Amino acid sequence: MTKTDTPSPSELKTIGFTPFIYCKNQALFHVSRGVPLADALAQASDLLHFAKKLTLDAAYAKDSDRHACAAHYLTAMSKAVIDDVAKVLDRRPVQTTKETAPSKNS
Repeated sequence: MTKTDTPSPSELKTIGFTPFIYCKNQALFHVSRGVPLADALAQASDLLHFAKKLTLDAAYAKDSDRHACAAHYLTAMSKAVIDDVAKVLDRRPVQTTKETAPSKNS
């Protein structure tokens, strides 16, 4: 029987590795570390909702540069949060020493 140290989904938190909004090829902001994934995804959903509203306004309004710019920043933040969550979910579970050692039958 194999045993892995996998936390429950409710215990998973952002790792804070994902940058967004660059200034002269240097990340100006990063996703914060330690935010529960459900909360992070809820925030990303809210950011995308507002970005969608702004793009709709931009489609119908004259002089809508400010709408497009704001939507750009909201989508950049949303993408960074989702990418950070994906990095957490893609991590491999930690294996015990017995599992990593070659078996005698191989």
